Amino acid sequence: MLTNVMYVTLYVTDQDRALRFYTEQLGLQKIIDYPGPDGRFLTVGTPGGPLEIILWPHAPAAGQPAEAGASVAPGPVFLESDDLRKDVELFRERGVTFDRPEPEDYPFGIRIEALDPDGNRISLRQRAKAGRGDD
Repeated sequence: MLTNVMYVTLYVTDQDRALRFYTEQLGLQKIIDYPGPDGRFLTVGTPGGPLEIILWPHAPAAGQPAEAGASVAPGPVFLESDDLRKDVELFRERGVTFDRPEPEDYPFGIRIEALDPDGNRISLRQRAKAGRGDD
């Protein structure tokens, strides 16, 4: 039986630049940095979180939409916040670029899309309290 999703891969053109973005601008932690025989295996994630993002070098695919009109699709990675509006202010101070001026409310919470240095869309979300079973 499957028990966990371990990794999701984002293709990046420069692993060091991507690492700085995800750690210094979005505040994730570097989890693994291993110079293996098949290339550098580099991951980031939330402290103690079960899922890690692999920042894998693959220039041709980095930030490229899969099809025409894909620029309006959500990102391949969804990061959850407990106070998205506050986080967006902090991320802007750190130089993060967003798809709109402010987060927007939607039926399940609050959302906004960020772009990493390679153009990968990062979906930032805050769930509505009712969406998690909270009062």
